[in-house]
Amino acid sequence: MAQLIYHSTRGDDLAVTAAEAILSGIAADGGLYVPAEIPLLTTPLHELAQLDYQQLAVSVLRLFLTDFTEEELREAVAAAYNNRFDTAEIAPVVEHGGVRYLELFHGPTLAFKDMALALLPYLMKLAARKTGLDKEVVILTATSGDTGKAALEAFAGVEGTRIIVFFPEQGVSPVQKQQMVTQAGNNTFVIGIEGNFDDAQSGVKQLFTDRKLLDAMAGKDLVFSSANSINIGRLIPQVVYYWHAYLRVMADGGVQAGEPLDFAVPTGNFGNILAGYYAKMMGLPVGTLICASNENRVLSDFFASGVYNKEREFYLTSSPSMDILVSSNLERLLWQICGKSSAQVTDLMQQLASLGRYQISEAMKRNLTDFVGGHATEEETSQAIRQVHETAGYLLDPHTAVAYNVWEKYRQKTGSKTPAVVVSTASPYKFTKDVMQALNPQYADGEDFALFAEMEKITAVPVPAVVRGLASRPVLHKRVCKKAEMQLVVESILGL
Repeated sequence: MAQLIYHSTRGDDLAVTAAEAILSGIAADGGLYVPAEIPLLTTPLHELAQLDYQQLAVSVLRLFLTDFTEEELREAVAAAYNNRFDTAEIAPVVEHGGVRYLELFHGPTLAFKDMALALLPYLMKLAARKTGLDKEVVILTATSGDTGKAALEAFAGVEGTRIIVFFPEQGVSPVQKQQMVTQAGNNTFVIGIEGNFDDAQSGVKQLFTDRKLLDAMAGKDLVFSSANSINIGRLIPQVVYYWHAYLRVMADGGVQAGEPLDFAVPTGNFGNILAGYYAKMMGLPVGTLICASNENRVLSDFFASGVYNKEREFYLTSSPSMDILVSSNLERLLWQICGKSSAQVTDLMQQLASLGRYQISEAMKRNLTDFVGGHATEEETSQAIRQVHETAGYLLDPHTAVAYNVWEKYRQKTGSKTPAVVVSTASPYKFTKDVMQALNPQYADGEDFALFAEMEKITAVPVPAVVRGLASRPVLHKRVCKKAEMQLVVESILGL
């Protein structure tokens, strides 16, 4: 198999192997690494349908990570997707009330980020060995709620690594925050930001390209990498579960092999839905990718108009992992739809940085037909949670509820009869108060952890073992800083 090379979205002359891209996290020019070509998966669907999740993962990953051997990938996948997931299927597709849901929250932190972050430490270890890296890897990550805990869980205690997570102090759910600030491990550091996720994310990106800081780290044998979906090693494993979902729906008779299947995806940083786009480019019969936004509707506006405008009011919502105005992975899609022109992407990103907005060309807009955008208000999100529970006995978290509502409106508007899967990204137990309040306003004054038992009683959905007793765990990380202080905090942690 020929080796697949990765380029920066902002520099044609920057070409690296998969291992080098995974270790770097972000390109030196500030761009994101993308595969030079999206490989085709040519194995017949009926043959792929015989594989379990782990075997399917190897079939997909080997096409993207061509400098890794198949044996290395098999071992990494087996170590990642094991009994840390509470279902043997890893990512089950369930049907309730005639609607199919892809449940991606059965991992150790109850969020879809586990699907990739369970695997990333193993890929990084292999990548370090392949590239001869003999430095300590510092995982530097911003989170809107779920990535942080999943990354901490994945890298805690991993030899040769330290992990630093920044999160918006007032912008995550109480359960999300408690999961992070109680994280044990001498190599883990969690810091709250006085600001929103975009502040944390832009601050992290600046640190990745600060030459003075990077030189100081090199002098201490330290090197940055990322656990965000800006790291291609986070994005590629997410492609697998789109293949898995299609094959499960096909096995249940929901589609015939080759027929299209739509996916409704709650979307913030654009990594999850981009993985679905990559799966389609690989040959998976994906129909429409329904990009579902909450009241921070920057993405749905972009798909409607071709204008990306981050200069707008920022809303804190019940779906905090989507409270984002700068969706980093959209840069990878721009690179794809503009004919892989790094010059065009660089120009658009410079416009975003200087003007707060950009507008894509008509030619680029014509290449967006795989996507449709939509958004759900806070009231519509609550209504979706209540409606689905009352009619189907199934409990949605607020992010999944956004995707369900946007898909319902799309279906009603277009009259589409195409079978669909709603991508379910988190357990309702991560957002207990908002979910319970949606079911009944009497819970409006409740407290997230106190409502665990009540949620279990009225919904018959057991409290997941990984969050039982979470409220009483000791807080180990108490540091809070301003965005302007992020570099000082990192330098202090690293002893620079």
